[in-house]
Amino acid sequence: MTFRRAFAAVRFAFGAATLTAVAIQLGIHVGHGFSVLNFFSYFTNLSNIFAAVVLVVEAVLTWRGKDTGPLWDLLRCISVVCMALVGLVFSALLRDVDLGSLLPWINTWLHYVMPVVVVADWFIQPPRHHIALKRVGIAVAFPLVYLAYSLIRGAAINWYAYPFLNPADGGYGAVLVTCLVIAVGFVLVTLLLMVLGNKMRGGTATTPVPAAS
Repeated sequence: MTFRRAFAAVRFAFGAATLTAVAIQLGIHVGHGFSVLNFFSYFTNLSNIFAAVVLVVEAVLTWRGKDTGPLWDLLRCISVVCMALVGLVFSALLRDVDLGSLLPWINTWLHYVMPVVVVADWFIQPPRHHIALKRVGIAVAFPLVYLAYSLIRGAAINWYAYPFLNPADGGYGAVLVTCLVIAVGFVLVTLLLMVLGNKMRGGTATTPVPAAS
């Protein structure tokens, strides 16, 4: 087996394991009578599903020796930034919060293992195409939409996925400051990954990947 296919197999394994972990936790969540919509309102769950699907698709494309376009590289970059944000925010703000029915091994996998794996994957296999820094606005759209959704829905049903989004814990001023800090962090991490990815891809990144033999 070539390195390319071995790497593709590892990517597929991590993606499949993550989707399995999320599915198991969803079953536990539903079994306790909790809302399915609430489950999919956690940024951690959405980001892990997103990143896992990207890894699986990347694995298939890599195995088959298929090239991808610039938009795919941007999509992949967004998934990496989301997972980096998951790891950073959890470690900084949520590691001491009661996680309820979340299984310890799934917590470790989703909040620690996958962020490290996905970021490492970005550097092991840099983007094949140059990513224009002006596209950072597209990358930031996902977390901004998520924050807007969380605040509007939270106010409507009095339920928030994360304590720092709940105005009952310090008021809307505290929520606004936290959201701004996270948004700035997202922009900075996105720009950093774009710059490093463009730098590391070298002169062969736009060359189509050879077809599998």
